[in-house]
Formats: sequence, C-alpha cells, structure tokens
Amino acid sequence: MAELTKIVIPVAGLGTRVLPASKVIPKEMLTVVDKPVIQYVIEEAVAAGFSEIILVTHPSKKSIEKHFERQAELEATLEAKGKIAQLESVCDILPADVTIATVFQDEPLGLGHAVLCAAPLVGNDDFAVSLPDVLIFHPDGDHALDLRNIVTAFKQNQAAQIMVEAVPDEQVSNYGIVDCGGTEFHPGESHDVLSMVEKPALGSAPSNQSIIGRYVLPARTMTLLKHTRPGAGGEIQLTDAINALIAELPVQANSMQGRTYDCGSKLGYLIANIKYGLEHPEIGAGLAAWLRQQAF
Repeated sequence: MAELTKIVIPVAGLGTRVLPASKVIPKEMLTVVDKPVIQYVIEEAVAAGFSEIILVTHPSKKSIEKHFERQAELEATLEAKGKIAQLESVCDILPADVTIATVFQDEPLGLGHAVLCAAPLVGNDDFAVSLPDVLIFHPDGDHALDLRNIVTAFKQNQAAQIMVEAVPDEQVSNYGIVDCGGTEFHPGESHDVLSMVEKPALGSAPSNQSIIGRYVLPARTMTLLKHTRPGAGGEIQLTDAINALIAELPVQANSMQGRTYDCGSKLGYLIANIKYGLEHPEIGAGLAAWLRQQAF
C-alpha cells in the first residue's frame, strides 16, 4: 500500500450556523483562544503524518491561505522588538515538508461534491478527509491520536475508516449514524459497517455511533463520487458514495477516544473556547479562577 500523505479539508462552506460572525470572516478563521479553527485541524493532520493538505475552498476565502503564508514584515517587526515567542508562533505554523494546495468549489453542492473537487489533486491515491468544523480534544494533549489510529487501522485492516463518537440516544436524529449490526463499541476499536443512515428517527437508529468528520478512504471513493447522484437536500453526499463503497470493499467505523467540539455552531464554538482556554498554558489558570468566582 502506498504511503498515505493526502488529506482533503473542505472549507468552502458559508458558515450559516455562526452568522453574522462568518459574513466576512471565514468560519474556519474564527479563533479558539489564539488560533483559528483551521490551524488546529491542520496541526492535527500534520501530527497524524499527513504532508499534503488539500483545501477545497472558495475565492472569497483567501484569508485562509494567507494565514499559512510567511509574513516577512510582521516577522521582522517581532524579531526587532525581541518578541521571540510571538515570532515563533507565526513562523512555525507549518513544517517545511508540508504543502498546502487549494482547489475551488464554486457552488455549495454538498460534502461529496466538495471532496470530488479535490480529485485532480488526489489522483489515484488513497486519501483522508477532515471537516474543519470539528476539533478533537484529548486530555493528554495528543489531539491527533484518533486520526493517527484510523490511519493505522486503514493500513492494517485494508478497510476504509470512518471515525465515530457515541451520542445520547435522544440525539441520534441529529447525526449520520453507522449500522454495525449491533456490535458493541469500545474506544479505539474498528468494526465493519453494514450501512450508514442520515439522521434516523428516534427509536429506529441502528446504533448511537455518530459520524464526526474524519475519514480515511481508498482511491476508489473518488470514482464512486463521480457517479453519485444528488441525495438529501439536492446535494451530492459523501455518505451515499461510502454506502456504495460498502458493496465493493470493507468499510469500518472506529470509535474515537477523544472528545469532539463542534465549532460550526455558536454553542459548540463557545464551549470549545472555554475548554481550550482552560488548557492554555498562558491563560488557563486565570480563566479557571474567574469561572470559579462566577455565580452562574
């Protein structure tokens, strides 16, 4: 199996759930403490071993690309003022061996369509997909552990991997849910997927394991996407292509060990700022002290 180096990150969405904040500023550039959400997601990908980042973006979102470019004037100013920590924070965003390429999605035609837009850059290689709305947090600080695990499972099991997270039964109707034939999940384990159901009605869900936006997929997926017709909402759905893949190749769900934070919603974004703020070495203690003083 060829080395897995490419990861597709769709960032062309309008961010309607966090309007008006995303009217001018891309939702991916909203900051969690002191870094934009997209930086956390790309850092996770790099820590998991990916060196070719493919952003599926929109012409109006140039600020995402610029964030990862070197800014000579800013760096020179920080160096002249002796602000070494700040200088390192803007110089060391990406390792030298990591590249970022962009491709445009001009129309919002669904996640499957966004991934398909990256086909010319993915070529005939296996690849991963990471959604930029979701941050994954691990108490031990290894926030790339789950992504690294599904890469390992993909290679060892010769099976596509979908990362999932258990949700309360009353919330399954809000998510895409995997059907693994009633198999009991334990964190870090992968199990064969029979099918995926988009937002099943309460009481009819095949499990409580929700799809959370991290995938490792074989190259065949791109071909299936090319033949996937619009589904829910008139959009080309990635889940429809993966359901087609299940008929041909093994697909597994991997139960994550960390915790997700949905930065694509206002409440999730606020909670993420609090959680990551409490863990931040500069402000964590001060934020915790302030929270203890509040009479909520």
